[in-house]
Amino acid sequence: MVSRLLVLSLFSMLISWGGDNELARRKGMVMAIDEDAKALCSVNPAQFLPPPYGGLENTVCQPVWNSFLLRYSQTKDNVVTIVLSTVYTTGWVGMGFSRDGKMINSSCMVGWVNPAGQGKIKQYYIEGLIPSKIKPEKGELPLTSVPPLVYLQGATIYLAFQLKYPNRLKSQPILLAFASKYPHHHHLTVHDDKTTILFDFSSGNSFDVSAGPNGYASSKKTHGVLGILGWGLFSPFGAIFARYFKNQKLWYYFHVSAQFIGFILGLAGVVLGIQLHNKLQVHIPAHEGIGILVLVLSVLQVLAFFLRPDRDSKYRKCWTLYHGWVGRIALFFGAVNIVLGMHYAGAGESWKIGYGFLLGSIMLVCIILEMLLRLKKLDEPTHPPTYPMSST
Repeated sequence: MVSRLLVLSLFSMLISWGGDNELARRKGMVMAIDEDAKALCSVNPAQFLPPPYGGLENTVCQPVWNSFLLRYSQTKDNVVTIVLSTVYTTGWVGMGFSRDGKMINSSCMVGWVNPAGQGKIKQYYIEGLIPSKIKPEKGELPLTSVPPLVYLQGATIYLAFQLKYPNRLKSQPILLAFASKYPHHHHLTVHDDKTTILFDFSSGNSFDVSAGPNGYASSKKTHGVLGILGWGLFSPFGAIFARYFKNQKLWYYFHVSAQFIGFILGLAGVVLGIQLHNKLQVHIPAHEGIGILVLVLSVLQVLAFFLRPDRDSKYRKCWTLYHGWVGRIALFFGAVNIVLGMHYAGAGESWKIGYGFLLGSIMLVCIILEMLLRLKKLDEPTHPPTYPMSST
């Protein structure tokens, strides 16, 4: 029963690719919105937004991603007025400007309406991916003296701000993101979903970088799946075979096969992670360092397979201790790194629930098997049987 639930949970997690209920609800609403984008663009913001945001001349209106709608106008003096709108319930909505399409060193305008109904909008500068590295009230956007504003009209939130550039704004990498949780003391919570687009402010056309040939969204998901399967599934089961099923005839072959598959998947995940690091220039020291550590320990385990001494060798006991504890340390840090990876990637609830169920199931199986093993040892005689000596 446990194995069946485990397979179903993993299957659900792989299909969802990290989406949560809020994300699915938003995307369900998006399908209807994208089908009638012209009707959305026909809404006149002048009815509820003050000038200059409500009375833009030569306004371009373009659906850019999910329910995100971008209205903008660019004057001859290179003043760009932007009004971003999207479906809103809770949390925050953000639009960032990047030099190279990456989150690091980008400047973002983020807006939200708190539970008291007060609208907040601030500029943020992304120095790193952890909350402390996302600095409020900082950034490189050339804001004009016109105050930015956020406005909630029905189920739609509007973020409006104005920029002044020295030259005409043309193609620009744009970051779009949203979260269902409110910022905490103006520090942003982890986003539920995000994308990067290359938007041409001259023509109003956009290209979805995350879905295009230069996008890495699918690579990030593949990296996560490889890590979970390699270090979170096959390697633990290989260790379980070695400890609890030595009395079975084929335990050794199951152990070696599971460990080998886990090593290959883990190695592939590390290689893909290094490629993502080089291309995205995202530096996460803890996740990267632990990943390299687990890979090194895994390589040592592979070498131990080839250097295994004979059963009668005086080094056999030392080898057994080394092999067992290096494996335990690798499994522990592998689990830690999977959790860190999901945290830094902003994985959805289905990822967390799926891996939590997998980890909990493995721990429960180990506890039950360990109890059975110890009970079996208690039942075994501690001294060799004695036989009565003949008096003759």
